[in-house]
Amino acid sequence: MIKLTVLYDRPSDVEAFEAYYMANHVPLARKVPGLNDIEVTLFQPGPDGSLPKYHLMAELTFDDPAAMQAALGSEEGKALGADVANFPGTTSSTRLVGVVA
Repeated sequence: MIKLTVLYDRPSDVEAFEAYYMANHVPLARKVPGLNDIEVTLFQPGPDGSLPKYHLMAELTFDDPAAMQAALGSEEGKALGADVANFPGTTSSTRLVGVVA
């Protein structure tokens, strides 16, 4: 299995970003053919109260690299990628691809 992990920095408008992400972006992701699962983690302050480097993590799993490429190249996958421009609250992200051991 292969996993695409997207780590989002803290957005300028946290509430608007989270509301849009969960109500719009996640449902778009669930329509991507070949996607096995999506899991979203909202990070919380650490034990000392400090904010974490990242605000949100999305983990999308696929059977293999070819399935991931096909999924993200599909019309639904392209729509998912294009939706990033609609996120409220300016933020940047880091994308990682890895094999689930």
